[in-house]
Amino acid sequence: MKKILLLLVLGLFLISACARQQTNPEDLIGQGTPVPESKMPAGDKQVEEKIVSTGEVKEFKITARQFQFEPATIEVNKGDRVRLIITSADVPHGFAISEYGINERLEPNKPVTIEFTADKQGSFTSYCSVFCGSGHSNMKGKLIIR
Repeated sequence: MKKILLLLVLGLFLISACARQQTNPEDLIGQGTPVPESKMPAGDKQVEEKIVSTGEVKEFKITARQFQFEPATIEVNKGDRVRLIITSADVPHGFAISEYGINERLEPNKPVTIEFTADKQGSFTSYCSVFCGSGHSNMKGKLIIR
C-alpha cells in the first residue's frame, strides 16, 4: 500500500512539474520567439515576411568622435548586407541601433566591424551607448533603409 501511495504521489509530482513547464503562447509574443499559428490568440496571427538578400554588401567606414558620427547618415536598400567599420578617433564611445540589437563598445583607434542584413524598412537612430562627455546625449546618427 505504501509503494502504491508513493508511486501515486511521485506521479502527481511529475505531472505537476510538466504542467508548470508549458509556456503560454501569449507570453512569447514580442519576445522574438516564433509562435505556431495554431497556438496564437485570435487576431494576432504573425505575418511572415520573407526578406530576399540583394547579394550586395554595402560597406561604410564611420568615425566616432566627440560628439558625432561621420558620416551621420547611411542609406541602404532592404535586403542589403551592411558592413560598418567604425573607429573612435578620440575617447571610448559606443555604437548602438536598438532595432537591430547592435551595441558595440569602441576603443580609440581600434576599428570594430559590425555586419547585419537590412531586413526592416524605415529610418533607425544610431547612438553612442558609452558616456563620452557633455554632448553624449546628442551623439546620434541615422540608418535609412529603402
